[in-house]
Amino acid sequence: MTHDNKFLIFSGTSNEKLAREIAGHLNGRLGQSVLDVFSDGEIRFQSHENVRGADVFIVQSLCADSNFNIMQLLLMADAFKRASARRITAVITYYAYARQDRKDRPRVAISARLLADLLETAGFSRVLTIDLHAAQIQGFFNIPVDNLMALPVFISHFKKMNIRDLVIVSPDAGGVERARGFARKLNADLAIADKKRTAPNVAELMHIIGDVRGKNAIIVDDIVDTAGTLAATINALKKHGARKIFAACTHGIFSGQALERINAAPLDRIFVTDTIPQRCPDGNCRKIEVLSVSRLFARAIASIHRETSVSKLFLIK
Repeated sequence: MTHDNKFLIFSGTSNEKLAREIAGHLNGRLGQSVLDVFSDGEIRFQSHENVRGADVFIVQSLCADSNFNIMQLLLMADAFKRASARRITAVITYYAYARQDRKDRPRVAISARLLADLLETAGFSRVLTIDLHAAQIQGFFNIPVDNLMALPVFISHFKKMNIRDLVIVSPDAGGVERARGFARKLNADLAIADKKRTAPNVAELMHIIGDVRGKNAIIVDDIVDTAGTLAATINALKKHGARKIFAACTHGIFSGQALERINAAPLDRIFVTDTIPQRCPDGNCRKIEVLSVSRLFARAIASIHRETSVSKLFLIK
């Protein structure tokens, strides 16, 4: 694909490195624009490209300062809509507020739905994302949503590692389907960590369902945030006789004491993707290995632009 006035990729400031890699896989470059902040904190955006009639893709990760990055994304969409872009696609590598997807107690907001409404109102025609925390979020939109899976990237890497006596572990009941997909592709056994959550970011592990003794375990999840659940699962697996323990999580948020917990736990390595840029203060990321999803997103963008099937990207080679 070439960079022309009918196909343009722009980036917010949250994950420019990934955006440039995506554009590179498409033999293009990022669209020229200005994104800066006034002294009072207001964001200003201006495109230096002619987008009239163009198919525009905006790459943004809604991580770290989520509210700031969301506002950037909304302003970019509004600018392109007013500049007569033919179609505007939000390439959201990490969808913020996804864990607030239902009314689980009185008088709370369904924030994932509110964000969907904001994106539509801003002028987006389509959303491309990866490993949504809750699949039903796709139903919050009245525009097409393509939810990619990082599964092919992880599976390809683990096959190269050639780990024997493997068991795939879901850290909770909600992630069983994801873990089962890993287990099927790697011809491995399946185990589940039974836990109860007492408060946001606080979980108490109960026990491990399945046989992990003498096996090498891979804990599979979509998000690792404070790593409380991950550390508890690792310790429980080790207590139940697991040998080497790995983790594969699409979105590495690593907030609070996450890095300290990971480094203190008997974990060999955790694999995350570059949907969220990783910054390693004081070298605390020695157990973290980042796998790129840039090629996966590039192929999805090419399919959307050419109006071909995106479902082929879910196939494991």
